[in-house]
Amino acid sequence: MIVDLLRHLRLFVTVADELHFSRAAERLGMAQPPLSQAIRRLEKELDTELFDRSQRSVRLSAAGAVLLDEARELLAREERLRTVARHAAGGGLGTLRAGVPPDTTAAVLSALLAACAEQAPGLTVDLQEVSTEEQVRLLASGGLDAGLVQHPVDATGLLLGPEVPLDLGVVLPRTSPLVRLPEVRLAELSGHDLVLFPRAHAPGWYDTVLDVCRAEGFVPGRVRHASNPEFLLALVTAEHGVAFDQGPAARKEPRVAWRPLARRPLTLRVSGAWPAGRAAHPAAPRFAELAADVLARRHTAAPRHLGTRPEDDSPRPWSVVYG
Repeated sequence: MIVDLLRHLRLFVTVADELHFSRAAERLGMAQPPLSQAIRRLEKELDTELFDRSQRSVRLSAAGAVLLDEARELLAREERLRTVARHAAGGGLGTLRAGVPPDTTAAVLSALLAACAEQAPGLTVDLQEVSTEEQVRLLASGGLDAGLVQHPVDATGLLLGPEVPLDLGVVLPRTSPLVRLPEVRLAELSGHDLVLFPRAHAPGWYDTVLDVCRAEGFVPGRVRHASNPEFLLALVTAEHGVAFDQGPAARKEPRVAWRPLARRPLTLRVSGAWPAGRAAHPAAPRFAELAADVLARRHTAAPRHLGTRPEDDSPRPWSVVYG
């Protein structure tokens, strides 16, 4: 019985190409007797002669001519299978289940998906809106392959990609006197309520935000919670508090204004995360790198309000005309 059928088929195809055992052996880098023996074993396994041999020439038999096309196709399929396996092992194929925070903007999501499609066209990225706390749980249980988490976070059993610092500014009602300032100190927010994401989304970052606010002299009169960025902006618009944000979402709402915080006291740090160990998805580390690159580029490209008048860098309020 032939154990390595594919190997013997490769030898057969080479002999069929050369129609000369000595030249085929030289091309294969082996001696002629072992090559002849291998072809004989293949003929015995298939129960048919593949070559008509004479002292002067070697020709394919009728059965050999039929087998040659099948052998070429089988060997080509084997090569395709090996190529697919290499791509899959490198994270270029299959599906990557990745979590992103609920406040991730559409622009970031679009840029991230585009970057993944460019780097790994055969990979399907299944993005899911999941809080940092839930991502950690799902990464540990196998429900996610990768995530985008906000620090500080319990990274036990996880590997983390590059960390991206994102400076936060303050979102104010357009009618606030603080809008006239080029930047706002946290202490100047004293007396305002604060609109913040629910603590269950990212407990470590939630506590950090409140600790920094208190240390800088801003103790919110009340903390209101908003999971959805649109609801957060609506509460600020209705003058139910101020909020902290990177800026892009606030700039699309003409009834609010975004200003940098003096001395940049609130810096959100985000990084990709994936499970440690051999079971990790091979595309997870690359996803973390791409996410970091997208976040860094978009954050750098955002206007920083430095050297410009506040009223020039965001949409103006709606005009009201009375008859």
